Amino acid sequence: MTNKNPLQKCFLFIILSINLIFLQAETVQISDKKTYVVHMDRSAMPSPYTNQLQWYSSKINSVTQRKSQEGEEGSDRILYTYQTAFHGLAAQLTEEEAEKLEEEDGVVAVIPETRYELHTTRSPTFLGLERQESERVWAERVTDHDVVVGVLDTGIWPESESFNDTGMSPVPSTWRGTCETGKGFLKRNCNRKIVGARVFYRGYEAATGKIDEELEYKSPRDKDGHGTHTAATVAGSPVKGANLFGFAYGTARGMSPKARVAAYKVCWVGGCFSSDILSAVDQAVADGVQVLSISLGGGISTYSRDSLSIATFGAMEMGVFVSCSAGNGGPDPISLTNVSPWITTVGASTMDRDFPATVKLGTMRTFKGVSLYKGRAVLSKNKQYPLIYLGRNASSPDPTSFCLDGALDRRHVAGKIVICDRGVSPRVQKGQVVKRAGGIGMILTNTATNGEELVADSHLLPAVAVGEKEGKLIKQYAMTSRKATATLEVLGTRIGIKPSPVVAAFSSRGPNFLSLEILKPDLLAPGVNILAAWTGDLAPSSLSSDPRRVKFNILSGTSMSCPHVSGVAALIRSRHPDWSPAAIKSALMTTAYVHDNTLKPLTDASGAAPSSPYDHGAGHIDPLKAIDPGFVYDIGPQDYFEFLCTQDLSPSQLKVFTKHSNRSCKHTLAKNPGNLNYPAISALFPENTRVKSMTLRRTVTNVGPHIASYKVSVSPFKGASVTVLPKTLNFTTKHQKLSYTVTFTTRMRMKRPEFGGLVWKSTTHKVRSPVIITWLPPL
Repeated sequence: MTNKNPLQKCFLFIILSINLIFLQAETVQISDKKTYVVHMDRSAMPSPYTNQLQWYSSKINSVTQRKSQEGEEGSDRILYTYQTAFHGLAAQLTEEEAEKLEEEDGVVAVIPETRYELHTTRSPTFLGLERQESERVWAERVTDHDVVVGVLDTGIWPESESFNDTGMSPVPSTWRGTCETGKGFLKRNCNRKIVGARVFYRGYEAATGKIDEELEYKSPRDKDGHGTHTAATVAGSPVKGANLFGFAYGTARGMSPKARVAAYKVCWVGGCFSSDILSAVDQAVADGVQVLSISLGGGISTYSRDSLSIATFGAMEMGVFVSCSAGNGGPDPISLTNVSPWITTVGASTMDRDFPATVKLGTMRTFKGVSLYKGRAVLSKNKQYPLIYLGRNASSPDPTSFCLDGALDRRHVAGKIVICDRGVSPRVQKGQVVKRAGGIGMILTNTATNGEELVADSHLLPAVAVGEKEGKLIKQYAMTSRKATATLEVLGTRIGIKPSPVVAAFSSRGPNFLSLEILKPDLLAPGVNILAAWTGDLAPSSLSSDPRRVKFNILSGTSMSCPHVSGVAALIRSRHPDWSPAAIKSALMTTAYVHDNTLKPLTDASGAAPSSPYDHGAGHIDPLKAIDPGFVYDIGPQDYFEFLCTQDLSPSQLKVFTKHSNRSCKHTLAKNPGNLNYPAISALFPENTRVKSMTLRRTVTNVGPHIASYKVSVSPFKGASVTVLPKTLNFTTKHQKLSYTVTFTTRMRMKRPEFGGLVWKSTTHKVRSPVIITWLPPL
């Protein structure tokens, strides 16, 4: 990750796109030739060629078996050349010539002509960027150009059109960063969009040895693609015609397209090391970033042992908003990373866009799935092909069912569609294993871990991913039918999917066992099937054996949802430069929504049951509302330090958080971390059953109309009564602070946490806080 219901109203975003929807494969045919669209890697053009047409013509000549009697040249076969939306050509080729061309250096893909119908893509529309009412709120301002977002990741691919700086103002004089040079990265690779680029590897080299510069760039250049994708999601400039092999076609743009990017490369082939991360955060703050986007994590340690927690505390002290991914450990509970309260922890959700595909069995029963496959080899939807599953039990995967490298016997799978269970190895790699063993297609079936969540991939052969329930039925059929058959069909791009958003199954879950009083994750943002810029050095599958190269890729993960929030935070910062990081987080959380586009509570993709705040936090971001939240729950550095004072840390442990000041514990939270002025309210009753009542305090700051009156309402709870005093908040000036208390009185101790909401409502604003009541088991 992310009304008519809050959903359509909500979303703001980054990829204003135009989705191409598959209508039908309409092949242009002239004698034995067909029209193929050939995607080319422009950077691979050899120096002897002075223009692309010469190079393209040469490529066509090299695969043409015979020239016509009239002396037909390669250029005669070319219908169009493409130089703006992507680089390539449309040409008339025989099937054999197309096969040969796809093996040529510099050729990304050779795809049969297909007819499409244009539809607007979803990311911007889903978040609200494309609606007319958003134009007034999000109209470009000069201050947009003043916000610099630091992205800690794998570096950046500066040639991507997403980092074009056309129309941007000069870099602010307050910016103190620089662009470090190295292999493949020069000073000129920075511009008014990429204003900083640095590398951090000393800790990595100390742990693993010298970086092999044949395998990766010892410079800010991104060979992996992850950093380029996240940076473009945060602040990518608009790029028309962005797509992945025709999927999600449209105009790609970042959440804050006029913000600037500083890339801090901290991750390498062997991982990301804490000493490097600490140095990068430190340097980013010194450089002058206002927002840090960090799509990485390393498990949970106590606050004083968590390097990222310590580093980001210092960033927060300096006024920097920090957004981190929650992790991809879901749907297991207690799988979160980056849980410090001064970090905005972001989970992942689906959007209302999908890439549907179908599996049709020999019984004529059809199952729905997803796929991003677009290649020359296509299975006929009117023909059935042999189907095989090598597992021994349809309900329980085993080593033979995961399609691991070297595990498939050509004698068993050649010419067949192979069913592979998801897990252990990368999804696309399973298809590669099938293809090498002679298989003609793959059905990727979810296990209980992933439930019904579907993630689309750019497979190397015809392939469809299906949910656990469908997978069991398909596997049962393959195991019990002597002549099991199936066919696969990829249907393109669809929009308006319901329900959406849905919590992604992979999105890490709470509770936050480090501090149960602090709800984590904080919120959700789109993180499934996200289109953004990609490295020129790696295939969309990330497999080294995959020769395809693309300018944009579709990825899923909380790594994708985190930069959405970072980008929205940059936009809010540009509108409210005096707001603290906590005020920005409060605006995002209290305006989030908890219902999908069917007006029902958000559900969980791992089982389609309603999700809880341990899954979705405060809800799904609604950027248009976040710009004007009414009031905010502000928290200063000393307040966060007071929270740490309640966490049983020794004086020496607390000292790691006092780098910028000589702080001491003043015990203003009354030894209850639940009194931290957090936008979520968590009451934790101790093991002592004699504690029947608990009162928590909150203070809010008016950032809406000078004169406003808010009335409160609270969800009913079975285990406790909840009393809020006062029941009305009357503001008379802007920035006025008012306080209220929430008293929880136990009726009966519940074995499981209870969830609800507290809402303050005026004539113009609604400010919602999730409420969680937990009773610890008696001693």
